[in-house]
Amino acid sequence: HGSEARARILKFEGDEVIIEFEGSFCATCGLYDYFDDIKWEARDLGLELEPVEVLEAEEDDFEHGRYVVRYRLGRKPILAMGGKD
Repeated sequence: HGSEARARILKFEGDEVIIEFEGSFCATCGLYDYFDDIKWEARDLGLELEPVEVLEAEEDDFEHGRYVVRYRLGRKPILAMGGKD
């Protein structure tokens, strides 16, 4: 969502990923659409993420907020080692 909201990974352990969202969220787009969009971006990297729970939510009066969301990781990427047989 470009300059509207930013996401950053706070924790990645086992099958759990914690992602923080912060910014000016478009109220007409639907807040949870931002959380769902990350799973589509992850698919491009070979990952399956599913939002499970909003752990923290802070909002002000003008569509700005900070949200911490827990995701479940389905499939992990397979990394190939170059030059190894």
